[in-house]
Amino acid sequence: MTKPTHLKVALVQQSNTDNAQDNMAKSIAGIRDAASQGAKLIVLQELHRSLYFCQTEDVDVFDLAETIPGPSTDTLGALAKELNVVIVSSLFEKRATGLYHNTAVVLETDGSIAGKYRKMHIPDDPGFYEKFYFTPGDLGFEPIQTSVGKLGVLVCWDQWFPEAARLMAMAGAEILIYPTAIGWDPRDEKDEQTRQKDAWVISQRAHAVANGVPVISCNRVGHESDPSGQSEGIQFWGNSFIAGPQGEILAEANNSDEQLLVVELDQARSENIRRIWPYLRDRRIDHYQDLTKIYRD
Repeated sequence: MTKPTHLKVALVQQSNTDNAQDNMAKSIAGIRDAASQGAKLIVLQELHRSLYFCQTEDVDVFDLAETIPGPSTDTLGALAKELNVVIVSSLFEKRATGLYHNTAVVLETDGSIAGKYRKMHIPDDPGFYEKFYFTPGDLGFEPIQTSVGKLGVLVCWDQWFPEAARLMAMAGAEILIYPTAIGWDPRDEKDEQTRQKDAWVISQRAHAVANGVPVISCNRVGHESDPSGQSEGIQFWGNSFIAGPQGEILAEANNSDEQLLVVELDQARSENIRRIWPYLRDRRIDHYQDLTKIYRD
């Protein structure tokens, strides 16, 4: 499958409510806007249909989950076909009763499902109780082949792990994509909030540099309350961005507003960067065996 040399990509940074229909309508509006500006690859944020429900542990939340294929992939597949675009969506997947995943799914321009990725790294922290809801992924780190190229789709907590980005690149990923839901505890000091956000940006820009590929990171924005009332909720920090193969910021959203970012990527430039900085050539795989250990005691 031949990829375009110049590819216009977009991401939709949005705030969410407890109304799934309204949230989906907002995502669809963003997709239509991006397509009207010429975008051929459009990325949505993590769990864009709902609030970030992992602030608490509540079995009733499993009612939000859906099958893949299912209602959302049907809707987004029809939209992808209508607009002739590739869409990266993030869904709460019901694989079976009692078995659920945090899953990114890619819709091709003909409306079909090009592939999916089940989140591999599952956090379990105050306000981010994802292990209660999601079984770790079992599809591995495999890029998804599409009409716009091979997409290395990962999800949120995966973005902190260089191994995940590297394995996607080693399998031929031409773009790394991170649907995300990350934010601040409103009680944190401003300096601490800045450090957290900067670390998040730096880590993903480093994946772009270390692998010589662009990165698209789409985060949600706005405050979402803690349903249990035990905390002050999460202030999702937005700051979605698109970086080039040297980690350069090509476009960046702010931390307070719903925004659409549209950028044209020069895929030939990634090829040139990887020739100049041949990290894959110089890897010493004969001395990396300890990376398969949890820790070197």
